[in-house]
Amino acid sequence: MASLKDRGIAVGLKTYSWVEHRLGLIKPMAAAASHPTPANNASWWYVFGSAATVLLIMQIMTGILLALIYSPSAGEAWASLQFLNHNVALGWYVRALHGWGSDFMIAIVLLHMAQVFLFGAYKFPRELTWIVGVGLLLLTLGMAFTGQVMRFDQDAYWGLGIGASIMSRVPVLGAPLVHLMLGGPITGAATLSRFFTLHVFVIPGLLLGGVGLHVWMVLRHGVSDWPMPGRIVRKSTYEREYHELAEKTGIPFVPDAAWKDAVFAAAIMFSVMACAFYYGPFGPGGPPDPTIIQTAPKPDFAFLWIYAVLAFLPPSIETPVILVAPVIGIAAILLLPLFAAEGERHWARRPAAVLMVSVLAVSLGIFTRLGTYTPWSPIMEAWTAYPVPVKYLHGRTPLERQGSLVLQNKQCRNCHALDGMGGQRGPALDDIATRLTEDQIIRQVLQGGGNMPAYGNALNPSETKALVQFLMTLRGNDLAPAVDSSRDLTHTTELHMPKPFHLAIKAP
Repeated sequence: MASLKDRGIAVGLKTYSWVEHRLGLIKPMAAAASHPTPANNASWWYVFGSAATVLLIMQIMTGILLALIYSPSAGEAWASLQFLNHNVALGWYVRALHGWGSDFMIAIVLLHMAQVFLFGAYKFPRELTWIVGVGLLLLTLGMAFTGQVMRFDQDAYWGLGIGASIMSRVPVLGAPLVHLMLGGPITGAATLSRFFTLHVFVIPGLLLGGVGLHVWMVLRHGVSDWPMPGRIVRKSTYEREYHELAEKTGIPFVPDAAWKDAVFAAAIMFSVMACAFYYGPFGPGGPPDPTIIQTAPKPDFAFLWIYAVLAFLPPSIETPVILVAPVIGIAAILLLPLFAAEGERHWARRPAAVLMVSVLAVSLGIFTRLGTYTPWSPIMEAWTAYPVPVKYLHGRTPLERQGSLVLQNKQCRNCHALDGMGGQRGPALDDIATRLTEDQIIRQVLQGGGNMPAYGNALNPSETKALVQFLMTLRGNDLAPAVDSSRDLTHTTELHMPKPFHLAIKAP
């Protein structure tokens, strides 16, 4: 019996030597796992990074399983998810694990970023580690957003329309960016294919590369030591002081410090599994139907706060805030370690940092709560509450009156007011024909723009023609209609209906 055991050990050692001689990875990995770290780092406050990495691995594994059955086709995506939910053994549970794992991963990464910020761990020599971490947070949010699109239900379809309308506000590049995002001016067959590529290939590849780089820099510079009041970070002395601390109080990361990481990661995984079992997967909701515009699309939990902020922003400042605030915020976070590389790290000596984290946390909580029940348009009346004012129907042709019914039935009044009654998300329509030409109205209705989603798939040609003809009668106090100054006015008056309009409403 002893000889068999000795033979087994000998075979194992020989196999290990053979693999290590050819790869040369086992010894470096073992050295990295057991690298010394200051004893005060063996804290429950230092476990978030490891938990996020474990969740990423789970997301990759469950994502691979889902990709075996999921069909990234606009006509089959919704049905393939229904098949997973009801016809594949534990398919619903794998979907639930993937969905809840996404929410937990965002929460853990946010907690990790907050802990690093409060502990001043972004300071010298870990500036680049922080910058890469910010990039990983943005990629994690990108995975969550593209994952919601993968459901391709009614929420995802109209949510994409809102996202496209926001992107269209970018000066000069708005239209090209929308075309790049959707594969055209409206959500279509190419849209899901592009988001599938982002969700399955592009973003995960960047995430894995970023995590590898992030871990490498952590190993290179060491885990940031516990901040102590009065221990100032100075570029000239910090690295020497850190190495002296590690030599004096250092413990191997594995197993002395890593056991807390393992316990916390296991607790997080158990929580994800429990939520997946109890609450089940996210959607899909109703199948995507561009003809049903009586909908109130909402994003997933991680983005509800954005939904609420947009709902409560006054329309007059909405576009500047949407375009400027994210750029300033992300730039400030990225550049933070470059302007604050030295100085005090302890949170008690940095009250401004504590205040910032507190305000952001409370704000996110409040707006997330508001986002659970706040409508997309905060000042909004149901279409049945206000009929089209009678004065806008006098002297109108049958076609124009039909257009007023389209305006009513398609709930345009939810966002647009007539005679002071209706929604205030979009501009009032009383004098729209004095501000936009017929071609511009057609383009706005079919392709969207600004805060308005595209309705090209929600209206048939006859509805579009009737609606535009009615809108062309809305000229305030009989003001002159809008004209395209770039066109020859003599030619404009020759045609009652410009050529692009004929092309836009041509019956199939």
